[in-house]
Amino acid sequence: MKRILSIQSHVVFGCAGNSSAVFPMRRLGMEVWPINTVQFSNHTQYAQGWKGTVMPVGQITELVQGLDNIGELRNCDAVLSGYLGSPEQGAEIVAAVAKIKAVNPQAIYFCDPVMGHPEKGCIVTAGVQEFFKTKALAAADILAPNLLELETLTDRQLHNLDEVIDACKSLLEAGVKMVLVKHLAKAATNQEQFEMLLVDKSGSYLVSRPLYEFEKQPVGVGDLISGLMLANLQAGYQSVEAFERTNAAVDAVLLETFNLQAYELQLVRTQDAIASPVINDRAKRVK
Repeated sequence: MKRILSIQSHVVFGCAGNSSAVFPMRRLGMEVWPINTVQFSNHTQYAQGWKGTVMPVGQITELVQGLDNIGELRNCDAVLSGYLGSPEQGAEIVAAVAKIKAVNPQAIYFCDPVMGHPEKGCIVTAGVQEFFKTKALAAADILAPNLLELETLTDRQLHNLDEVIDACKSLLEAGVKMVLVKHLAKAATNQEQFEMLLVDKSGSYLVSRPLYEFEKQPVGVGDLISGLMLANLQAGYQSVEAFERTNAAVDAVLLETFNLQAYELQLVRTQDAIASPVINDRAKRVK
């Protein structure tokens, strides 16, 4: 059994951050250790607002030290990070990754550089973008940006698939081993589909799934994608198959959510499809 330390946001109600990623990763057979960067009543897109707090600086370091004290840190196979409440939390995560790799050199760091959304713009506190562009980029084995985040990481404007692939290759040249672009948005080859791109040393691969016309788009889909991709990789699937399985599972979740006209992702209802996805859309090598 693989063990994943997942450091990201948490909502009491609904699906975002750890609340979107932890259950699906466990359903794929992972032992997941969640650490929350923030704890909110609900995600921040509710018109009524939300309640809760950013976890204090130092808490991530303290909790990681506690895991080390009981001898479990060396058993950690992967670190997943997502939404940060402050840049200081980012520094703590990078330090935790270094500490884990010191006792388990095979461990990997999967960084979801949550900065915003292609249609919504930046939604994080000052300093977080700079953290991702410098310290996180230098430490990450796998990056999972959306299009806006990829533009920010590479200081480029991206308009089409070729430009996106070149931007991803620049990250590989910087030392990242794999880049998953979770949403191609305006750079997609087919605006009638939802497209994602995977780039690693073996090549560049495009996969698509249907677009569903939600009245209000569910939140937490990106967190779900990152969690599923990491869990599939840790389960032993090669990169392209893990990519296809992730895409298929996310499609099953969104279809059920759409059919129920729900605002929150229907993870429990679709747990069997998450664990054993039916792959209808194969990834296509594009370069």
